[in-house]
Amino acid sequence: MSRSDAYTTLCGGDWQSAKPLPPFSEEVLTFLSDLSALLMKTPAARPYPDVVTFAFFCRRASLEKLRAGYEGALDSRIGRGLTFHIAPSNVPINFAYSLVAALLAGNACVVKASSQDFAQTRIVCAAMKQLLEGAHVALRDHVTVVIYPRERQDVTEMFSAACDSRIIWGGDETVRRVRTAPLAPHANEVTFPDRYSLLVVSAEAVLAMDEKQLTTAAQGFYNDTYLTDQNACTSPRLIYWLGSGETLAQAQQRFWEAVRGYAKSRYALEPVVAVDKITAAYRAAIQLPGSRIVPMPDNMVVRIALDSLTPEMDENRCAGGFFLEYAAETLDDLAPVVKRKYQTLSYLGLEKDDLLRFVRDHRLTGIDRIAPVGSTMDFALTWDGIDLIRTLSRVIFAI
Repeated sequence: MSRSDAYTTLCGGDWQSAKPLPPFSEEVLTFLSDLSALLMKTPAARPYPDVVTFAFFCRRASLEKLRAGYEGALDSRIGRGLTFHIAPSNVPINFAYSLVAALLAGNACVVKASSQDFAQTRIVCAAMKQLLEGAHVALRDHVTVVIYPRERQDVTEMFSAACDSRIIWGGDETVRRVRTAPLAPHANEVTFPDRYSLLVVSAEAVLAMDEKQLTTAAQGFYNDTYLTDQNACTSPRLIYWLGSGETLAQAQQRFWEAVRGYAKSRYALEPVVAVDKITAAYRAAIQLPGSRIVPMPDNMVVRIALDSLTPEMDENRCAGGFFLEYAAETLDDLAPVVKRKYQTLSYLGLEKDDLLRFVRDHRLTGIDRIAPVGSTMDFALTWDGIDLIRTLSRVIFAI
């Protein structure tokens, strides 16, 4: 770790001298593969599922599979140059995925990680630092991770003026604030602002599950939601049930009992979060017409049943297991309320092709990702409808 008057460098070198690389260059693939192996054998990483998942993502086999998806499409491409990343403050491992995407596209990276003292950030940066000061010193100038207070807009302005691409992750306010820092005329920008996600569940499918399948579904839902305190943009906040009558009632009871049971022994419900959930529940019951608080044995799961879907429902949210619920026989009621803010549609007991067809047939302005329950946080090189490899590289056109 090194310090300047303006920022602290967790790992990296002279980012101003780095040159672009071709996408999926061998040196980058080898570095990431070695990073994966190092993290996998680091004892400090094992208690953190997000670090282990990131290490798994960086395996050589995983990277080769990603490269195969661009077969023949990258021969005339090269990285844009220097990328400057603003990572979100509340998702510890996001900075690393953003960096990897830009590296694979052929760029040097300066990543502003969260200033919060996340163990995950320290673990990943320590591993990268070890490799960049050893076998992969040739990439040292391409991989820089820094931290500094968000109030230091002068630092944001410095990196913004120097970069060829800027990538902003965070809420709408973060995007607006960072955008006050000018970019060079040739630079491009990719933003990932505030988003809203939901889960669609088939009541019949839940009733048809055996206990092992139900536990797996509860674990997947827990990983999508409680694991990040619902801070991830991919975390479902609306649960849209397909079903009615006794089938629906039994399925809801069975599902939520399984979720509550799985979370109760794993999730530490802080008193302030418990109070926030109660406050949010009363606020939603007042603000959302026809809504009601569903009785539960404790505060581990808070459910707000909706009689109708309204455009403003996505503003009613809270961390730590707070969910809106709606039920219908079809997905048709969803179409009128989906707006650009809607990101991930996760599913349980349905087919992804049917959901893709629903989005396309209704020409929805939102929903960029469709994923099975338990996989909403799985990173991909196409995110929020943006192909990061193509967006962060340039085409050398030869006549």
